[in-house]
Amino acid sequence: MTHDETLSVIIPAYNEERYIGELLARVLGVDLCGRNVGKEIIVVDDGSTDGTIAIVTRHPNVILHRMSTNGGKGSAVRQGIRLATGDYIVIQDADLEYDPNDYVAMLATMQASGAEAVYGSRYLGDPNRGALANFMARKHPAQSWAAYAGGRSLSLVALAILGHYLADTVTALKLFRAEVLKPLALETSGFELDHEITAKLLAQGCTIREVPIGYQPRSRAEGKKIGLQDWFRATRTFYRFRNAGRSAVFSPSLPRRGPEGG
Repeated sequence: MTHDETLSVIIPAYNEERYIGELLARVLGVDLCGRNVGKEIIVVDDGSTDGTIAIVTRHPNVILHRMSTNGGKGSAVRQGIRLATGDYIVIQDADLEYDPNDYVAMLATMQASGAEAVYGSRYLGDPNRGALANFMARKHPAQSWAAYAGGRSLSLVALAILGHYLADTVTALKLFRAEVLKPLALETSGFELDHEITAKLLAQGCTIREVPIGYQPRSRAEGKKIGLQDWFRATRTFYRFRNAGRSAVFSPSLPRRGPEGG
């Protein structure tokens, strides 16, 4: 079946043999025909030493790129962005914390609104209740208090530094228009790449909308890699790129507004 547009799914992976097979099955199973969108799936292996690569190669419809050394999640994502050929790009973690079926609602929001980016928010229980009500949203029972507090506080950090409020700045499920994301001169190599992208898009007047998504957090014992140091890196990254100049070429038809839905 042919489609008018394509979604490139970028999956950075490092030692994810426990989850990558199930994740790929879920991504392949997502039905985007209602949006008239096909899928291009790109796994960027960031120097795994376990069975991640062997599992990915069992899926002939998945593009595998192997990094020569472990350079960090940001480096893997940047490589995936360079390889992507789709009209839209979504960044999907290799674990099972985020449900690929949420692509449907995110794409629907992007296509209807003309936004340059749509973030899947774990804390946006009801988009109609307003920022304050959603800020008080309860954490997932399986999420640690440290992770919850870190994510919620970074929303306030982003507001203070970037001048825009997002309910979930650290979500690992973000959708972009390729024509906006690919030309960005991205520099960071770790988890802070997410915050560099956010800062640069907002500095350039782009619209970021948020939609509620499902979330199944995992623990350190289950392979969670992000930690306290990443909170400080996020803050520094917001500050570093708060006034990022125009480094992307935009279509005149795309609106350039601030974030909505937070």
